[in-house]
Amino acid sequence: MSAFPEVGDTFPDIAMETPDGGSVKASDFAGRKLVVFFYPKDNTPGCTTENIDFSGLKDQFDAAGVSLLGVSKDSAKKHQNFIAKHDLKAPLASDAEENGLSDALGIWTEKQNYGRTYMGMVRTTYLVDAEGKIAQVWNKVKVKGHAEAVLEAAKAL
Repeated sequence: MSAFPEVGDTFPDIAMETPDGGSVKASDFAGRKLVVFFYPKDNTPGCTTENIDFSGLKDQFDAAGVSLLGVSKDSAKKHQNFIAKHDLKAPLASDAEENGLSDALGIWTEKQNYGRTYMGMVRTTYLVDAEGKIAQVWNKVKVKGHAEAVLEAAKAL
């Protein structure tokens, strides 16, 4: 087994804060398929588009018996503002804790941009089956058409 979970492994059950001050973790969705999409930052162009795309398809995910959860390191308060500003329907969670879910998955990692090195989120989506196992992973996601591709994969699962 690799250092980080991959297809066939159990999705890590690490709690994250929700915008309303509650918490959420993978086991809360036991018996349902789950799509967890990780994105770098609220209110940035690609992340906003991705959240709007998933929100626009939420009814279709619901009809297919699939729960959605968007995750970034932004605070619960920032998520509240992001949801309100863009009327987002897909639930969000804050993975702001040290050694959080994105750390366990290996997608909170060192990145480089214009010669600057910093820690950042790799845009990644996980499709988790009803038994809590990782069924599919999309790494370094390109936003255009992504939510639709995930919906098709989730329906086929």
